Amino acid sequence: MLAAERRRAIAELVAARPGTRGDELAERFGVSAETIRRDLLYLQQAGAVRRVHGGATPPEAPRAVEDPYGQRAERNAAGKRAMARRAAALVRPGDTVVLDVGTSALEVARALPAGWRGRVLTGSLLVAAELAGRPGVEVLTSGGRVRGGDLACSGEAARAFFADYHADLAFLGSGGVHAEAGLTDYHPDEVDVRRVVLRHSARTYALADATKLGVIAVRRVCPLAGLDGLITDGEPEADLAAALAEAGTETLRPKEDA
Repeated sequence: MLAAERRRAIAELVAARPGTRGDELAERFGVSAETIRRDLLYLQQAGAVRRVHGGATPPEAPRAVEDPYGQRAERNAAGKRAMARRAAALVRPGDTVVLDVGTSALEVARALPAGWRGRVLTGSLLVAAELAGRPGVEVLTSGGRVRGGDLACSGEAARAFFADYHADLAFLGSGGVHAEAGLTDYHPDEVDVRRVVLRHSARTYALADATKLGVIAVRRVCPLAGLDGLITDGEPEADLAAALAEAGTETLRPKEDA
């Protein structure tokens, strides 16, 4: 296969599967990792892909529609589990913790140590079901309008619920994290709920795996300075890393031995 043909095929594959890893591409096309690195660099300069830590995702553009829950649940599952362990390590005994909706927040619920005792506030029925049987964990759900797939609650009831509490720690889902756009997501009612959570939490962390870095979803949640930290399994590109540092937003990645 000629280089031009391979690069065209790579661009099509990345468009269909955001977050495609470089080692997968090398195996698929029977070339070295260095060749794939050069291909991705070429495609990025041509505006066909955007390189992320370990692979590539489609070029930066505001996205109006979120992928279906089933696709998101399978995408980069190992990376999300590693992020979740990093997030769970921040939780202290007795904390009141907000766990947002989405696949990464669900993994944080699963990663909470078996012996942890505290309170969880959530708009996710999936998170609530995951934790409801845990001894010593008080689970409170917001109620409200339920969105299929994620089983996410939103609307006036959810906003009022979170406004009545002050959490020690909040883990927010994301549609994208971008140097200029900040934290963004897709569903307007859920964005409004997150803004309430931000105002009523002592510490807030966005959960964004490598496929979300540099991405802009359709609606802004908050600027980077509105977050205490970003938990990700990816390596932010230089512009995002600089913007996070300038905003005073800590970047936390899974520990090597986790």
